[in-house]
Amino acid sequence: MLRSDFDSLVPPTAELSRRRFVGGAVGSGFAAAVLPVMAQTVVKTDSTGLVAGEVTIPVGDFKMPAYRAAPAGKANAPVVLVISEIFGVHEYIADVARRFAKAGYFAIAPELFIRQGDATAYGEVGKLIAEVISKVPDAQVMADLDASVAWARGQGADAGKLAITGFCWGGRITWLYSAHNPAVKAGVAWYGRLVGQSNPLQPRNPVELTAELKGPVLGLYGGQDSGIPLATVEQMKAALAGGSAAAKASMFQVYADAPHAFHADYRPSFRADAASDGWQRALAWFRQHGVA
Repeated sequence: MLRSDFDSLVPPTAELSRRRFVGGAVGSGFAAAVLPVMAQTVVKTDSTGLVAGEVTIPVGDFKMPAYRAAPAGKANAPVVLVISEIFGVHEYIADVARRFAKAGYFAIAPELFIRQGDATAYGEVGKLIAEVISKVPDAQVMADLDASVAWARGQGADAGKLAITGFCWGGRITWLYSAHNPAVKAGVAWYGRLVGQSNPLQPRNPVELTAELKGPVLGLYGGQDSGIPLATVEQMKAALAGGSAAAKASMFQVYADAPHAFHADYRPSFRADAASDGWQRALAWFRQHGVA
């Protein structure tokens, strides 16, 4: 895997002191590899009116931790899977889940790296990628997401109204899962890698899956993303035009002045205008495709 396939705007700092890492439970603190974070995160969503917190989801004999946020007392809420960056399910991802819950969704953010290691505990991005992220098989991720959907159904959510969204590493997974699961009605991929070298654990990339896309995907990308060149966006657009009906219904929104990770309001890459516009487009995309 290429380092630029992931969160390339994280500065290549030395190991950061674990004493600066706040948290440990799913959905708490921030990932050590991106500390120090901005002094003030822009969006803070409370849990008033929600059922929110850490849960465990059975995947065979394994108990996968996840963060769940849903409207309290609401039956048959539509489901949205929230897929993290390489840094795991920390406070930012938990907040995104709460934002979706406030909009009426049953949101699940699973810890998809946990079998390989604790992504939140690493202070160096290169080491995190080498020791954890590069060892996570796509097939394992797809199975974990299937289990998350089944668990949501068992909790009274409406898994027939299923959406997925993800950031960077999770953006790539959004494309993959939208090709994997016929139940996906819509996906929103935030600056996820589209092309790349294949390997036994990640055998195919989004550009190779357009004929299999089941749910249309909205791609939200930055024009100044040094890790995802606009040429690859154009390559994906061409592939979508010759793909499935869902592929043909997919589209991109490129924010010309935005870098990678422009939605991450705890990082210097945050761009308020692009993040706000992208969020509204994501909600509208889900509504347009029947996930509301």
